[in-house]
Formats: sequence, C-alpha cells, structure tokens
Amino acid sequence: MPPSTRSADSPAPRVPGRVRRRRGRLLLVAAGLAALLVALSAAHLAQGTSGVDFAALVRLALGSGAEDTAAVVVESRLPRLLAALLVGAALGVAGAVLQSVARNVMASPDTLAVNAGAHLAVVAVTAFGFQIPLLGAAGIAFAGGLAAAALVLALAGSGGTGVVRLVLAGTAIALAMTSVTQMLLLLFPQETQGLYEWGAGSLGQNGLDGVRALGPVLGVVVVLLMLLARRLDVLHLGEDHARTLGVPVGLVRSAAVVLAVLAAAAAVTLAGPIGFVGLAAPALVRLLAGAVPGLHRHAALVLVSAATGAVLVLGADVLLRAVLGARAALEVPTGVLTTVLGAAFLVVLARGVRVAAAAPGPPAAGVRSGITPARHRAVLVVLVAAAGAVVVGALLLGDAKLLLGDLANWASGRAGPIVSSVLDNRVPRVLAALLAGAALALAGAVVQAVARNPLAEPAILGVSGGAGLGAVAMIIAVPGASFWLQAGCAGAGALVAALVVFALAAKGGFASQRLVLIGFGVQAATQALITLLISATDPWNQTKALTWLGGSTYGRLFEHLLPMAAALLLVLPLLVRARGALDLLSVDEETPKVLGVRVGPGRLVLLAGAVVLTGAAVAGIGVVAFVGLVAPHIARALVGRRHARTLPVAALLGGVLVCAADTLGRTVIAPDQLPAGLTTALIGAPYFVWLLHRDRARTG
Repeated sequence: MPPSTRSADSPAPRVPGRVRRRRGRLLLVAAGLAALLVALSAAHLAQGTSGVDFAALVRLALGSGAEDTAAVVVESRLPRLLAALLVGAALGVAGAVLQSVARNVMASPDTLAVNAGAHLAVVAVTAFGFQIPLLGAAGIAFAGGLAAAALVLALAGSGGTGVVRLVLAGTAIALAMTSVTQMLLLLFPQETQGLYEWGAGSLGQNGLDGVRALGPVLGVVVVLLMLLARRLDVLHLGEDHARTLGVPVGLVRSAAVVLAVLAAAAAVTLAGPIGFVGLAAPALVRLLAGAVPGLHRHAALVLVSAATGAVLVLGADVLLRAVLGARAALEVPTGVLTTVLGAAFLVVLARGVRVAAAAPGPPAAGVRSGITPARHRAVLVVLVAAAGAVVVGALLLGDAKLLLGDLANWASGRAGPIVSSVLDNRVPRVLAALLAGAALALAGAVVQAVARNPLAEPAILGVSGGAGLGAVAMIIAVPGASFWLQAGCAGAGALVAALVVFALAAKGGFASQRLVLIGFGVQAATQALITLLISATDPWNQTKALTWLGGSTYGRLFEHLLPMAAALLLVLPLLVRARGALDLLSVDEETPKVLGVRVGPGRLVLLAGAVVLTGAAVAGIGVVAFVGLVAPHIARALVGRRHARTLPVAALLGGVLVCAADTLGRTVIAPDQLPAGLTTALIGAPYFVWLLHRDRARTG
C-alpha cells in the first residue's frame, strides 16, 4: 500500500534493519563461541606429555607429519578433546532445560542431585561385581540421575519461587547419596578402585569408543529438544498460560526432564561428574539474553548453552594443563577446577540475589502449639532416659559383646584385662559421639533460626567443608599426624571458611537467602579441593581420609573430647542469654528491629557460635551429616518453637542420634565398621524427605 493511502489502523510494517540487527547479535554470539572453540581446540591439541607441539600439528594437517605424531593425536589427544566438547555441551544442554522446567536459575545437574544419583548408581553396580558395557553404564547412570532429579523437583517444586528450597533440597539429597557412595567405596575398595577419582570428573579417555557410543545419544537429545523448543518457550511463561494455548504441561515437563537427565548421564558416564558447568553455562547465556534478542527462545538457548558449556570445560582443561604442566595435570581431575570456578560464579550470583522482603515463615513445620511446662518436663525425662539407654547399649554392643555386670565391674575397678581393654576404648568413643551430636544439634537449631529456614543446617555455611579440607590436608601432608594436629587444622579450616562466608554475606545484614547460597558455593568448592587432595594421595591415606570424612569415633581417647567439651562450655552461656533473640530472629526481619534487637550483629554473633560448635564437632569425630538438620526439627515438634525449650531437647536428641548411629556402625558388620557420619546420613535422609514433603504441602 502506498504511504499516502495506508490506513491509520493498519499495522506498522516490520523494519527489516531492526530484524537484521537482532539476528546479527545472535549470529555474533554464535560466531564468537565458534571462534573460541576453534582456538581452545587448537591449544588443547598442542598440550600433552609427548613432544608433539603446535608446529607438529600444523605439519600433520598439511600431510607431512610423522606417523608417531598422528598416533599421539588420534589415540590420546583427540579423544580427550572430543570428550571435553561432548561433556561440556551435554551439561550445558541439561542445565538450560532443567532451569527452564524448574523456572529457577539455580537448577542444574549439581543442585538437582543428578550427578550424585548417577555417580551412586554406577558405583553401586560396580561394587557388587557387575561388568557392564559403556552404553549399559550410561543407562545405569541415567536411572540414578533421573530418580534423584525427580525426587528433588517433587520436593522443591517448580514454581520459580524456591531458589533456596531447591538448593537445600538438592544439597541434602546429594549428601545422602554421596554418603552411600562413600560407604560403598570403603566397603568394596578393590572392586571400586579408581571410581573416587572418576567421581571428581576426569576427561582421560582410552581411545574414541566412549565418544562414538555417547555422541549419538547427545545428538538425539538435542534434536528432540529442538522439536520441543516452542512448547518450552510457552511453558517457561507460566503453566496457566501454557494450558490456555493447549500445551500438555505435564507431558512436556516430564519429557524435558528425561532428556536433560539423559544428557547429564551421558556426560557422567564419559567423564564422571563435572561440577557446576550445568549451572554456569546456561546462567551466563541467560544473562546475555537481555542484550541479545532471540536468545531467550529455547531453540537458541539450548544450542548456545551447549557451546558455552563446551567452552567452559575445554577452557578449564586448557588452563589446568597450562598452569600445572601436562604431566602434573594428569593427577588433577578437570571437574575440580570447574567446580571451584563454578562455585565462585554461584557466589557472585548469590551476592546479587534480591532478598525477599517477606519472611518465609518461621521454621515450624509440624510444630505443636500450646506446649505445657509439664509436657516439656516429661519430654526431658523421657529423653534423658533414652540417652541413658542408648549409652548403655553402646557400651555393651560392638565387635565384643559385654554384660551389665561387666560395666559395673569396670566402674568399680574390678574388671578383668579383656573387659577393661574393651571399655577403655569404647567409653571415650561413646562420649565423643554424645558431645559431637549435641554440638551439631545446637548449631543446627541456631542456623535454622537465624536463616529462618527449616531446611538449613550447619554444613550449608561451608564450615564442615572447611574443617574437612584442613584435616584431610594434614592427613595427606603428614600421614602420621597426631589427633591434635588434625583437629587444629580442621578448626583452622572451619574458621577460614566461616570468615569467607560471613565476609561475602555481610551485604544487607546477613540476609538468610544470600547466606545459604554463598555457604553452598563455599561448601562445594571445599569438597572439590578435598577430592583433589584425596585423588592425589596413595590408597592408604585415601582410605584414612574417607573414613575421617565419614565421621568416625575410632581411636578417640578421653583427651580428644576436650575441644568439643570446651566449645559447648563456651557457647552454651551465649545461647542461654540469646534464647529470646533467637525466638525473634526466627519470626521475620522487622519484629526484632521493632523490639530493639540489632539484627545484623546479632546474626553474626549467633552464627559465630554455631561455627565454633560445628568446627569442634568436625575436629572431634569428622564430618557427620544430617544431625544439625534433623534434631532441631524433632525438638520443635516435641516442645514447640521457643528456644528455651528447643535447645536442650535438640542437644539430647543430637547426642542420642550420633551415639545410636555409631553403635550401629560398630555392630552391624562387625568386626568391620561403618563411620557414624555415613550411618546418620542413612538415618536422616528418609526423615528429611518426609520433612520436605510436609513443608511443601504446608506452604503450598
């Protein structure tokens, strides 16, 4: 229509130049990623332990290279390069889809426990002696990863509002699965040899068989996702909108999750769990989406995320070998570097999180109201009796069974040498379990109140990881190090980790969401560094470090109880005095300010007390999972929300739980033993799943 006759109501014509500019930006991003991949691939092929350098590669490309050069490239360097590209692309695709389905930028194969589930499935099959081909291993990893992702998504929800809930749910489920994996590694060291290092994410390959087998799997996943792209675009806008347009929401979401987990399982099967690439790659792409029109559409988002993931993994491997040298880098799994860098990226994201003004509600899932003083006293009496019964049982049971008369004779100094030897070793172990359980339970109650989140626990502050890193470093550096050296290094590691978390979370007065996310990042980084240290040591030190990380009371003497006893004596007066402030801090952000509580300094002091308790417990018996999460919950269900009642009940429950777990670990497979921390994870995980289910049902 000529300009003079066009109606005023006619739609404005498209501006070809604007469309071309929009497409040009997307093409520019694609071209930039392609150029990066080419440059990194060239640098990667030029790195290695042999004498084949870049000039030799050029001669080979021109057809004048030697046969030994071609053999090195084809048999060693090319498989590693293609594995890096395939793994990075698979994780980028998986992360992009999981973030869209969960409508949560923190969703990834790591935070949804996909990697942990896949790792557990492969280790379990190997531990029990099954020999399976590569594609069969991919199927096993897929089943484990899919089960973990389905559980986390079911518990955390997919409404886009539960960033912290998703991270905490995924962390706890991954912790439980990792504990079972560690148990299998300890019980079946010969059958699972090499799987610990593989669990850190290693790109080393034996030829091209793995790439040939799993490359088509990723290709099929990408093609199917392209067919779902438009429906995923609509679904990402909201379920109601998607249903209005006729999109089968449940079917599309299920298909997308299955395809994402299949991609992640392929990556895990090929190279082990490579950490945080699935979170960082799509998150970076989404940050660019505001400046690059069209990038938010899944047809572009999935492909660009795949390329970005490939750049991250390939770049990490190039950087690792450039800094350490090709030979030294063989001892360092690439997943360690990606996890550390990804954790740093997560911390940067967390510092920019907009903290919700509304309180998420006090940690009161399943809490009864109207608890009378008589009921409180009755609960205390029952728990004291239960603690006594558990202690007596712990003293009687083990690889050597004793009688009550043996205890009486030992207490009066009339026991024989055999009974005296058994109880001299067993009594400090039982007391260590009691003290550690009480310290962790009190720390958990404080963290949950200050963070105003019923799913938080001391480990989420990064303290357990820092303590573990310090202790493992001492075990490996000085194999014959005394308990006090290990405990001192564990305490120093806990302190450093806590200072890092507090310094990064200080913005906005230690807001609970930001604190949890930063703590999670620091915890992930410390775990990656622990894995690096254990992977680089000999099998003897590896078993010793894994046992300590599992939370073991083995070999504890009475003098080893001093750090935990001192921490309890130091922090208990603080908690008694601050019990009212804890009640107010657990309600919301404004009430404590109105009533004169200085929220920022108050949080810092209370969290410092929780750090001292956690660090002392970890230094005393190693890393013990779930106690700081489970014990405060049961305490609130029994005696209500007031911390004057909750704290002593939680301390008793924590001591009973760790003592019972330690007894089971010493008895069930005697004379072999399971560390107490692994047993508490097996006990606490089912309760945590039930707790998440109830809390989600309560909050909708």
